[in-house]
Amino acid sequence: MKTYTLDQAKDELIGLAGSFERDQYETELQLELIGDMIQKARKQRKLTQEELGDLVGVKKSQISRLENNTGNITLDTVLKVFKALEAKVNINIEMLNKKVEVV
Repeated sequence: MKTYTLDQAKDELIGLAGSFERDQYETELQLELIGDMIQKARKQRKLTQEELGDLVGVKKSQISRLENNTGNITLDTVLKVFKALEAKVNINIEMLNKKVEVV
């Protein structure tokens, strides 16, 4: 029986790093993790989806969509949600294998 590393399995089953399919998979995974973090923080604050929605100024259904990674979300909404949850957000952007020229 042949064994694979996680990266090898993703390359084989999803696509090579940098391919459209792989990038789409990675993006969806990150959005799912954000939804999980929102739900966990909301529950730690002992808030219902409706209560969190009221704090943010959106409907309960939008909080549900955020937590379940369904529908489109904006960074602005995500930041408002974490602010309402009194959670600190750090965004790290790293350019991989690209040279950025500043003029």
